Amino acid sequence: MIEERIQAAKQYVKTLFADRADGHDVEHTLRVYTNAMRIAQAEGPCDLEIVGLSALLHDADDDKLFHTENNANARMFLEEISIPQDQIDQICRVINAVSFSKNRGKHPETLEGKIVQDADRLDAIGAVGIARTFSYGGYKGRSLTDTVQHFHDKLLLLKDEMNTETAKQMAENRHQFLITFLKELEKELD
Repeated sequence: MIEERIQAAKQYVKTLFADRADGHDVEHTLRVYTNAMRIAQAEGPCDLEIVGLSALLHDADDDKLFHTENNANARMFLEEISIPQDQIDQICRVINAVSFSKNRGKHPETLEGKIVQDADRLDAIGAVGIARTFSYGGYKGRSLTDTVQHFHDKLLLLKDEMNTETAKQMAENRHQFLITFLKELEKELD
């Protein structure tokens, strides 16, 4: 039953993000799911269905992407696959705790929330994070300088915002790669 719901969620996000080419796409969503499941396995007992569905739906109502309220896309999908209302509410609480801009310095109360928040933040750093940052900057028509500023405003802060020990370890190499990249970029831009 759980696996069927996860597969249905994967299909849903493939449709939902089919036309996205800005770093907030189905590939990002699936990486967040994979990271979340890795962290969940390492961190211990938690509700894997809540983690999986929350990770897959974490951008389903992102205000950068959609004009929805009260997690309308996520709620509609979860109701369609017969998730009980208390679990829908729990998933939506996890989703609402993911956004960096809305939750800076805040840590989710549940392990499931911590895991999904970490998984999303991991995808914003390292080589993939660099690629996503420039993809989104280009999509928004931002200059190279403005896009690089995003590294300083957000990405370089993420390592120290991780909740779980597993994510902290995963973030370390990715953070160092960001620093190496930025040093080289600064040299080349001088």
